[in-house]
Amino acid sequence: MASSSSAISSLFSVAGKNVLVTGGSRGIGLMIAKGFVQAGANVILTSRDEKACSEAASEIQCRYVTSTLSTRQGCEMLAANVKDMFDSRLDVLINNAGTSWGEDPWNRFDPNTDPSKASERANFGFDKVFDLNVKSIFYLTRACIPLLQTNATDEDPSRVVNIGSIAGMLPQSTPTHAYDVSKAAVHHLTKKLAADLAPQRITVNALAPGYVPSRMSKGLNTWIKPGSSNDLTKGIPLGRMGNADDMAGACMYFSSRAGAWCTGVILNVDGGQAGANQVEISKL
Repeated sequence: MASSSSAISSLFSVAGKNVLVTGGSRGIGLMIAKGFVQAGANVILTSRDEKACSEAASEIQCRYVTSTLSTRQGCEMLAANVKDMFDSRLDVLINNAGTSWGEDPWNRFDPNTDPSKASERANFGFDKVFDLNVKSIFYLTRACIPLLQTNATDEDPSRVVNIGSIAGMLPQSTPTHAYDVSKAAVHHLTKKLAADLAPQRITVNALAPGYVPSRMSKGLNTWIKPGSSNDLTKGIPLGRMGNADDMAGACMYFSSRAGAWCTGVILNVDGGQAGANQVEISKL
C-alpha cells in the first residue's frame, strides 16, 4: 500500500504528460513551461520569435516550435506540428499567448492638428488583441481536440487551461480597454468550451492572474502619473507580486488528478485583488 505522502505526491503529479504552452518563451508562459518541465512533463513551448523560443527551450530543457496564432491558419498549423512532435497525443493545452494595448480613447485627436492626420493605430487595438487573446484560444483548442481525445479518460481527462486576467473581472484604471474586455471574453469562452468538451472528457478551466513581473506588467508604468508611486503591490492584499510558483502551481493543479473533476472554473491567482479587497469607509 502506498504511503500517505506518496499518494498525495501522485495526486498532484503531471509527470509524463504531453504539454503545449503557447506564448511560452517569456513571462507567465515561460514560468508555466518551466514548472511543468521540472515536474517531469514533456513540454513544447511556442511563440512567434525563433530566437526567443530557442533560448527559452534551451534554458528549461524542452522542445519548441514557432507559431503565429493570430490567424486560424496559424493555429491549425501549430496543431499539425504538435501532432507530429507528440505522436498524436496531447494531454494539456495551456493557452497563454496574448498581447495588450494602451491608448486613450477619449483623447484620440490632437486639437492642434488636422483630425484626418490623427493616429492610424486602428480600432484602439481591438482587432489585434481579440485575434490573439480570444480567437486563437477557440481556433487552437478546436484544432487540438483530436490530440486531446487520444488519452482522455473519465478518471484522467485531458486538460485545457486558458490564461485570463483579473483585468477581465475588475477593469484597470489604465486605458487598456481592448485587453481588459478580451480577458473577460476569455473567461466566458472558458465556460462555453467547458460545456462543449465535457462529453469528450476534456476539462477547460482558466487562471485569472493578478500582477506578475513581466514585460506586459511593466508596460503599465506608461500610464502612471509622474511623481506617483509605481508600486503595484499596494493594491494587493497579500502584499506581493505573483511569481513562477504561483502560476505553474495553479496550472499543474488543473492538469493533475487533483483537478480532474474541475471544469468551467475561473481561478483567481492574484494575491486577493479580486476577492479580498474592501471599500475603505474612512476614505469615503
